[in-house]
Amino acid sequence: MQRYSLLSLARHALHDHRDWRRNFGGRPLKSAYDVVIVGGGGHGLATAYYLAKNHGINNVAVVEKSWLGGGNTARNTTMIRSDYLTKANAEYKEFALKLWENLSAELNFNVMFSQRGYIDLAHSDGQMENFTWRANTMRHRGIDAEILNVDQLARLLPEIDVSPATRYPIHGALYQSRGGTARHDAVAWGYARAAHDLGVDIFEHCGVDGFKIDGHRVTGVNTSQGHVSADTVVVSVAGHSSLLAAKAGIKLPLESFPVQAFISEPLKPVINTVINFNMGLAYINQTDKGELVMGGGLEPRNGYLPRGGFDRIEDVVSRIITIFPSLSRVRLMRTWAGIADIPMDGSPLLGESVVKNMLFNCGWGYAGFKATPAAGWTMAATVADGKPHPLAAPFSLSRFHDGYSHDEGGVGPTPSLH
Repeated sequence: MQRYSLLSLARHALHDHRDWRRNFGGRPLKSAYDVVIVGGGGHGLATAYYLAKNHGINNVAVVEKSWLGGGNTARNTTMIRSDYLTKANAEYKEFALKLWENLSAELNFNVMFSQRGYIDLAHSDGQMENFTWRANTMRHRGIDAEILNVDQLARLLPEIDVSPATRYPIHGALYQSRGGTARHDAVAWGYARAAHDLGVDIFEHCGVDGFKIDGHRVTGVNTSQGHVSADTVVVSVAGHSSLLAAKAGIKLPLESFPVQAFISEPLKPVINTVINFNMGLAYINQTDKGELVMGGGLEPRNGYLPRGGFDRIEDVVSRIITIFPSLSRVRLMRTWAGIADIPMDGSPLLGESVVKNMLFNCGWGYAGFKATPAAGWTMAATVADGKPHPLAAPFSLSRFHDGYSHDEGGVGPTPSLH
């Protein structure tokens, strides 16, 4: 494996950095693989890496219709946290957070994971009660959580307006100090490089046109570069999961919505944590380059177009400047949108489908990026062991038949409300 270190940087500098090896790709597509992973985002690449590293399965191909990490991995606000209430979600996200904490060392690649903390603002006594309940539940499970009063919040975030006269008065907050952000493209590149070095074949600009199904069992994938036989197929394409599932004759209980985000011009450091606003959804953090990254709720209609409307920008910005009035004259620089695929209970779908040996990793909604390492780890274990990983088992497709939903938001079978 090509290791990055101060010594290797110095050695390559003597040759003008011309003799670095290719990090991933460049191998020919074979006619057959043990596992084909459809989707070259963080989840697909992490699955390939852990298949090779944890289980010794490296006859694996990752096929991506565009460039690596160019889908939802690049189209999110990179927040990482584990402040969940329901048992299945909380344990899964906490496992992911523990993997994040050592990921740069694990991959020998700086994913720029920054544990700057995550703040969930409460704007009423009822929200404070709810957050106190959640914090106590988290601590009972061994997950860090604190409740901040207004004075503590003001000391932690001097720029925030905590005066009673503000439009949405702040009553306190739930704080998770281990939460934070990571660099989205670095995560994709780090997993791709590590998987490639373990023998995984990675193909960009290789779309999937359909699947070969024999007797309710998947036997191959039809790609834009030719047919590939496969013992197992893992579909990890985020918001487009329903479209790929339909090519195999499967109807998933999902709805897809664009989720818009936007970024400001670079500023000197003004916000040192990730902040979530809860009187109408809005969230904000500041990148290492100085831009403010902001986002809010789903766009109001189902769709697959990676863009949103100006009404969502206005909605989010109006809330942000009520708590940070000093940002009111900051200019926005660009916008983008990802596609959130959301099941009826708002929690992911992981594992086997009705087509044998065809597995799906989808339904993450807002939560996909933060779950990346755990999604890869548990999907790899599910493939290798032939049974669901214990952390993934609660999120099987069969839960809707059995009546075991994981409704984190408590809003029932309405995907747009989760």
